[in-house]
Amino acid sequence: MAAAQSARNRLRVILREKNQLPATKLLLAGGGRCNLTNAEFNLKKLVKNYHNGEFLFHAFSVFGPKETIEFFNKIGIETKAENNNRVFPKTNRAQDVLDALANHLAEKNVEMIFGREILDIKKSKNKITKIVLDNSEIVADRYILCTGGKSYPQTGSTGQGFELAKKLGHTIVEPTPALSPIILKEEWVKDLQAISLKDVCVSVLSDNKKYVCENGEIIFTHFGLSGPAILNVSAEIKKLLQQGKEVKISIDLAPQFNQEELLKEFEEYLRGYPKKSVKNILSEFAQERLAEVLLNIAGIDGNKIANNMSKIERCAIVKILKNFEVTAKDVMGFEQAMATRGGVSLKEINHKTMQSKIIDNLYFAGEIIDIDAKTGGFNLQMCWSTGYAAAMAK
Repeated sequence: MAAAQSARNRLRVILREKNQLPATKLLLAGGGRCNLTNAEFNLKKLVKNYHNGEFLFHAFSVFGPKETIEFFNKIGIETKAENNNRVFPKTNRAQDVLDALANHLAEKNVEMIFGREILDIKKSKNKITKIVLDNSEIVADRYILCTGGKSYPQTGSTGQGFELAKKLGHTIVEPTPALSPIILKEEWVKDLQAISLKDVCVSVLSDNKKYVCENGEIIFTHFGLSGPAILNVSAEIKKLLQQGKEVKISIDLAPQFNQEELLKEFEEYLRGYPKKSVKNILSEFAQERLAEVLLNIAGIDGNKIANNMSKIERCAIVKILKNFEVTAKDVMGFEQAMATRGGVSLKEINHKTMQSKIIDNLYFAGEIIDIDAKTGGFNLQMCWSTGYAAAMAK
């Protein structure tokens, strides 16, 4: 995006890429379908999906989701909106998005250099003088660093951009994995592998305090939890664990009911099927394997007949349906994380132009800066918007 918009301003542009092919990570976006953006056009609501989102107000006001959709439509990508305003190409192919971008750059005469590592960046006072590659140098009026963070390092995001920025005098907020699966302490979690729960509420608790909550889908794995709702709270969990705190994840399996309403609903089932076993009735509220785990935690015999359940037992089951607690052991690393939290300090970047406040002819775009977002196209939108802002700076 930065290269395309710079070229549209009739500038000579070189896009230097250390991989042999461009935009490797883009092909992974949206499970290979490329979740281009999120069609949330209300700026106040949009920025709430970001860590440090207030920094993006100006960038989004100039080039937000609406402008992004229009841009891709103009370069040949028809789009569609799905659940939760997620925007995809109609073809469901990330490769089509990449091809359209590459063709657009070619039309704008952007020179692309592949497979070339940056060995050094030279500066004089507060300006970059040149970039040193393995067998050549690049001298330019302006430089935009958009190297990404550290997530999925196999795609080239090794954190090198942080080292370059640091060498130029910038402060780097410690990078940590974001949008990453969670490892649980409970051994029995492997018995729930592959169970998917939609429309649950996930809360992160520590020291009797609720830090963050998220509604959506979760998936049990052999090691713990994944799925959009879990990924969206993983950075907060990582932060708390790094502080040495015990972190509990509370899962509300029936957020559409309060506890009193759920108890009433459950008791109606018990009255309607007085001869059925508790585990059979509970399977109406949770999948069978999960129902067995819930009964074990509650200390209730699943073979007990509905008619014989005490008030205390009925309340215990409802309580665990509303507050199914597990314990976070760790967050999966950068190899499995979809995004990076941390990066170049926002205090050292002009929020309107993405220009460095330390190096006059340096700009930043994308995940290299200390901003990350929830799943749903928000992280890519941040990349498009900051890339555009950096290119359009005068």
